[in-house]
Amino acid sequence: MSRNYAQGFFEVQNPQKYLGKGKPKYRSGWEQAFMRFCDNNDSIVGWVSESIAIPYRNPLTGKMTNYIPDFLIQYRTRTNEVRTELIEIKPKKQSILESKASVRDRAIVAVNYAKWDAATKWCRRQGLTFRVITEDDIFRNGKK
Repeated sequence: MSRNYAQGFFEVQNPQKYLGKGKPKYRSGWEQAFMRFCDNNDSIVGWVSESIAIPYRNPLTGKMTNYIPDFLIQYRTRTNEVRTELIEIKPKKQSILESKASVRDRAIVAVNYAKWDAATKWCRRQGLTFRVITEDDIFRNGKK
C-alpha cells in the first residue's frame, strides 16, 4: 500500500503545540509525516488540522462550496519572527497542470487551482501565507 493512502488518527506527542480539538486525522501518509514534523519541530509554535473553511466556486459545477485546507501552522523564523501559514498537502500530479495529464487529473487540478486561489486571497486578507506542499517537499531522496 502506498504511503499516500494511509489514514488514521495522529498521536500528538506535544499537546501544548496542537491547537485543535480531539485527535487530528490524517488522510494520507504525507499528511501523517507533516503532522509528525509539526509535532516534533522546535520552530513550530502551534498547529491545527482542518480548522478553516474557505468558500470558493467549483469551476466544474459552478456551485459555491467550502474548501478546508489541511493545516494552519505558526512557526518562528531564524530571526525569531512568528509567522502563520495555511498549508495544503497534495500529490504533485494534482498540483501541476501537465499536457500529458489525464482528463480526470486535469479536472482535479482545475478544482484545486480554484480552491487555492480562494485560499490565497483569504490569506492575504488575514495577513497570512498560503502554501501547497507536495511529496517532493516532504520526502527528499526517499527520506522524511
